[in-house]
Amino acid sequence: MSVPMHERLRARIRQLGMNVAEVAREAEVNRSFVYDILRGRSQLPNLDKLTRIAAVVKVDLEWILSGKGRVEGDDPITDDYHNDFVAIQYASARPSMGGGAIAEDEERVGRDFHFRRAWIRDRLKAAPSLLRVMTVQGDSMIPTLHDGDVILVDMNQRSPIPPGIFVLHDGMGLVAKRLEHVPMSDPPRVRIISDNDRYTPYECTAEEVNIIGRVRWYGREM
Repeated sequence: MSVPMHERLRARIRQLGMNVAEVAREAEVNRSFVYDILRGRSQLPNLDKLTRIAAVVKVDLEWILSGKGRVEGDDPITDDYHNDFVAIQYASARPSMGGGAIAEDEERVGRDFHFRRAWIRDRLKAAPSLLRVMTVQGDSMIPTLHDGDVILVDMNQRSPIPPGIFVLHDGMGLVAKRLEHVPMSDPPRVRIISDNDRYTPYECTAEEVNIIGRVRWYGREM
């Protein structure tokens, strides 16, 4: 299976021990241009800028676009690439499953979780750079989620259609809740639901909540 352009470039940058700021500076492009490619948001980037990036990371432009062409040194995309593991950043914010917890701005360093790349790509169909691992607290999502469970959040999925469990900021704090769109509502409204029936569902307008992302996986210590 072919490797998407954003994964190929990310692998090369990592192989060279560079970061986005260094690549952008040496290629004389904006950081946002590089970030958009690495996040899979730019499928048809400006070829002049991309050519400068290719020169910085010492590959042919065609290699970035299709995987074919010259690579100085070893190609970062090996036969085992699809079966290796990718690091997902651990965010220090702890979504509450009760009344809400204030999100922390900084993200904890050195606590990355590792998932098989093929599972992220083929099952979740997600970009690793847009995934975060968080730890939840509280009891409002019992029996689905328990206090201390680890969740994998896809920040690229922020629509409550279809319904699911999301991390969101409801105006009071960061919470992990079941979220669904209220049909025919004008302005659009969302219903915020706890799986624990001790907690009463409530509604907000779509503008009153900030959806961080959809929960795609959880893990629990026994």
